[in-house]
Amino acid sequence: MSRWSGDPPAARRPTRAQVEPLAALVAVFAVGVALAAYAGVLGDALPTPDRNLAEPTVERAERAVGPAGVAAPDALAAGLRAAPDGYAVNLTLSAAGRTWRAGPTPPARAEAADLAVSVRVGPGRLRPGRLRAEVWT
Repeated sequence: MSRWSGDPPAARRPTRAQVEPLAALVAVFAVGVALAAYAGVLGDALPTPDRNLAEPTVERAERAVGPAGVAAPDALAAGLRAAPDGYAVNLTLSAAGRTWRAGPTPPARAEAADLAVSVRVGPGRLRPGRLRAEVWT
């Protein structure tokens, strides 16, 4: 007798085609979750040698050195706290032919980034200048 004959006992039993899609969906979901978790952990665990730390450091240092948008040479040391954990930083501020430095002398392998800033060179006197951050381990 055919399965399609309308036999009442066969109509109540789930067929194999009705049970397997659910198991397949659960398996695909579990594999997807496992791959996503693996990719997330792997991404955090691997080092990223191409990441330039100097650019975000110089931006954070600029906010610390010139909270009102104007860099003050006497506040240059406050920008040293912008260094990422485990890294050293050297800051150089230059304007109107003058240069101010804070931090240890950087090695040749240090990453560097510059930022154009306004510099207060005297009471009520602003000059265009550059803030440079050099970052290394």
